[in-house]
Amino acid sequence: MKIVYYTHSLVSCWNHGNAHFLRGVLTELASRGHEVLSCEAAGNWSLDNLRQEDAYDAGALFARKYPVLHPATYRNLTEAVSAADGADLVVVHEWNEPALVAALGKRRIEGGRFLLLFHDTHHRAVSDPDAIRMLDLEGYDGVLAFGSALAKIYEAWGWRERVFVWHEAADTRVFYPLVRDLPRTGLVWIGNWGDGERSSELERFLLAPAQEVGLDLDIYGVRYPLSTLDLLRTYGARYRGWLPNARTPEAFATHLATVHVPRRFYTTHLPGIPTIRVFEALACGIPLVCAPWDDAESLFTPGADYLVARDGAEMTQQLRALATSPDFRQQLVQHGLATIHARHTCAHRVDELLGICRQLGAGRAVESQL
Repeated sequence: MKIVYYTHSLVSCWNHGNAHFLRGVLTELASRGHEVLSCEAAGNWSLDNLRQEDAYDAGALFARKYPVLHPATYRNLTEAVSAADGADLVVVHEWNEPALVAALGKRRIEGGRFLLLFHDTHHRAVSDPDAIRMLDLEGYDGVLAFGSALAKIYEAWGWRERVFVWHEAADTRVFYPLVRDLPRTGLVWIGNWGDGERSSELERFLLAPAQEVGLDLDIYGVRYPLSTLDLLRTYGARYRGWLPNARTPEAFATHLATVHVPRRFYTTHLPGIPTIRVFEALACGIPLVCAPWDDAESLFTPGADYLVARDGAEMTQQLRALATSPDFRQQLVQHGLATIHARHTCAHRVDELLGICRQLGAGRAVESQL
């Protein structure tokens, strides 16, 4: 089967979390004999920012870690749409330009023999619903939503039996426990500051507890304003700047634990949706403590796969317990790893995607390609 995925970027993961999951899914599809092609606009903002800030030669790192992936770039709408020619399945991420979203739907209506799916892995359906509602999805066969709460929004918009929950997952070819001779010390937090929508939560659930327990804290990410960098220094945290996602396992391997602080939209409007970092941390075998979020879809077992802290005091308590008990850390790691390998790898998600295609393509030519 020929599969074409339109992403913001595959090469760059600078402030672009969808690239994490997509790299793993396309690699898994290629390993099963499918022809895969990712398409991105030349000069997209993630890649432009990467080139300005990159100290890791991330392009070469991408080529080493994902040797079967060869993303294509397009410079105009005509080039972009023509990439879908001959495809059996076309998937379009919600970060694409509205004109491209509409043009691919038009191509489908005008006789395109491919299945056409819209993929939403973001919170704009609740944080900026008008931006999503203005997208022309006529001609699309279905929607892939990365959580049940998001799927319900599309159902209310009329998609009903044509919206499918398709969670993110860990790319276990890249994310697995690394063995290091050096001892693990301190905490690590990897995440972008964003628009400050979780600034108070980060202070309450990360900065203050780490200082209280006496754990060194390394922070990686982008879009940290000067005022926030001053706050990090006040708490003794070390800001390390941007880290390519493929090097995240190295950072996890040298630290005792990590913390998950969800963005506000995932604790209020879209409960039950973890970020990709939860899957990746557990896959790398690092103990994880989460600020409150409702695992409404029972993806994990809170308290066994990871710890939960309801407030800053409980976060301090959980971190202290992890810092003083290697056996406790190992127990948590083993349970989390088992859950990832049983339910939440990119191979699992490829199985789900192919099942969705069979359901939508039943009786059509595409079914014979699956």
